[in-house]
Amino acid sequence: MKTLLIAAAATAALLAGQACAKVLTVTPGGDAQEKLQTALLDAKPGDTVAIAAGRYELTDGLSLDVANVTVKGAGPAATILSFRGQKSSGEGFLITANKVTIRDLGVEDAKGDGIKSKGVDQISFVNLRVEWTGGPKSTNGAYGVYPVSSTNVLIDKVSVSGASDAGIYVGQSKNIIVKNSTAMFNVAGIEIENSMNADVFDNLATHNAGGILVFDLPNLPQMGGHSTRIFRNKVVQNDTQNFAKKGAIVGNVPTGVGIMLLANRDLHIFGNEIDQNQTAAVLIVSYTQAYDDLTYNPLPRDISVHDNKLGKNGWAPQFAGGDVIAKVLGGSVPPIVWDGVTNFTPKGMTAPIAVRLHIPEGPVANLHFSAPGNVFSAKPEVKASIDDGPIAEPKPVVLPKAQASL
Repeated sequence: MKTLLIAAAATAALLAGQACAKVLTVTPGGDAQEKLQTALLDAKPGDTVAIAAGRYELTDGLSLDVANVTVKGAGPAATILSFRGQKSSGEGFLITANKVTIRDLGVEDAKGDGIKSKGVDQISFVNLRVEWTGGPKSTNGAYGVYPVSSTNVLIDKVSVSGASDAGIYVGQSKNIIVKNSTAMFNVAGIEIENSMNADVFDNLATHNAGGILVFDLPNLPQMGGHSTRIFRNKVVQNDTQNFAKKGAIVGNVPTGVGIMLLANRDLHIFGNEIDQNQTAAVLIVSYTQAYDDLTYNPLPRDISVHDNKLGKNGWAPQFAGGDVIAKVLGGSVPPIVWDGVTNFTPKGMTAPIAVRLHIPEGPVANLHFSAPGNVFSAKPEVKASIDDGPIAEPKPVVLPKAQASL
C-alpha cells in the first residue's frame, strides 16, 4: 500500500507540473537581449520559451540551465537570432540542462560556436539553421551545432553553413542520431569525434572541405570512439578550400574528401551516394601527429564499407604526396583510399594492432605506409577489394521516447 501511495503521489506531482507548464512568449523590438535571457532564466521545467517571428539583434550569448524546457521559434527563416553585434567571443546559445529541445529558429554570425550543449542528457536540435552569412572564412565560429559530453543526442532537420571547423559536430558523446540535415560550405560538414554509438543518415554534405568525418583524438576526457553507422547520405561535391583556423586539427583534412575515417573503430559505411569529391570518396587514415597519451590507438580498424553508389572521385587528391601517388596509379586514385598501416605498434602497446577491413566494393588503394603519415614509405597498390571477413554491425541507436516523437 505504501508503494502504491508513493507512486500515486509521484504521478500526481508530474501531472500537476504538466498542468502548470507555461508558454513564455518573446517578441521582437526593445531590448532583445534582456527579454530573451530573462525568459530563459524565468522558465520552469515543462515550460516553452516561444520566440516569435522576427529578427533579434543580440550583443551577447544566451544561456539555458533549466531542465525540460523547449525553446521554439516560428521557423528557421522566420525567427532569426543575429549575433553579428556580439561582444564576447563565446557561443551564441549555450545549453547546460537535461531534456532540452531547441527548434524552429535560425542563428546567424555567432562570434564563437552557434548552439552548444555541454554535459547534458537528452538534448534535441530540431529544424534549425545556423549560418555565417559572410560565407566561408577562418574568422567564423568553429562549430554550428555542437553537443559535447552529452548523451542521447538528436540532430534532425538542421542546416549549417560557414563553420570554420565543423558544421554539425558531436564530440565525446554517446547515443547519437544525426539525420535529415544539410551541411555545406564548412570545413567539415558533419563530424563525430571521440563518441560512441552514432547513426548518421539521410543527410546532405556538399561543398565542404570534407563531407562526413569520424575521428578519435588523444588526450580528451572521453577516449576510444567506436560504433558509428553512416548510411543513406548524399556526400557530393565537397570542394571548398579548407579555411580552418591555424592550428586546428581539422585544418589537416584534405579538400575534396567525401567521408574520412581517422583512428576510430567499428565504423560501417553503406548505402551512401558519394560523388564528385576530388581527393577520395572514402579516406581511411591513421592519426599522424605526435601524442603522449599511452591509451590512444592511432589506427583505424574494424571498418566496413559496402553497397555505396560511388561516382567520380579521386581525380586530384589533395593529401600529402597524393599527386605523386596518383601519377604512379595512372593519374588518379581509386574512390576508396587506405593508408595501409598495419605492422605498427602504437605508444604504450606491446604488439601491432589488428586492423580488419571489410570492403567488398572497390577498387581500393592500399598505400602500404609503414607508419602513420609516412608518405615516403608508400608502396601504392590497387585491389578490387579488401576483405578480412564480415564485421558485426552496431545495433541501431534508440533514443528515449520523448526524443523519438519529436
